[in-house]
Amino acid sequence: MIAKFGKLDIIAHLAGGFAGGKSVAETDDATFQRMFDVNLNSAFYLFRAAIPHLRKARSGCIVAIGSRAAEDPGPGVGAYGASKAALVSLVRTIAAENKDDGLTANVLLPGTMDTPANRRDMPKSDFSTWVQPDAVASLITWLAAHGGRNVNGAVIRVYGRGL
Repeated sequence: MIAKFGKLDIIAHLAGGFAGGKSVAETDDATFQRMFDVNLNSAFYLFRAAIPHLRKARSGCIVAIGSRAAEDPGPGVGAYGASKAALVSLVRTIAAENKDDGLTANVLLPGTMDTPANRRDMPKSDFSTWVQPDAVASLITWLAAHGGRNVNGAVIRVYGRGL
């Protein structure tokens, strides 16, 4: 991308996965590691590769999708919540380390997203309280645009009507 366009403007880490339903004492090593690989390690490697290019351009935006579980965990989501909490720390660290280099880094913490997979997995839920994906996409777009240039190190709660 950099070879083609000459610079990097935004990195949005949208990858993520969920495994839950077991207590911390019942969570196996593979599940715990998978949550960290998908939700944290992938972001670390992406950001580490992108930051030098963003710093060189003296501009740019990093946005990550965390989860409400990072701040408000519940039973059965220990590995997931811990991986998302670590993502929050990583993004806030990046914001602090690069605040003088013209780039911003922020993390969004959506509640349950209204996706076909979530509707299938939780058919008895009240979908009207869930977060709409287009609302999250609009917020990412705003953060990446001129309007978001003064937002850095923010942890933005996007809980929908399920507060």
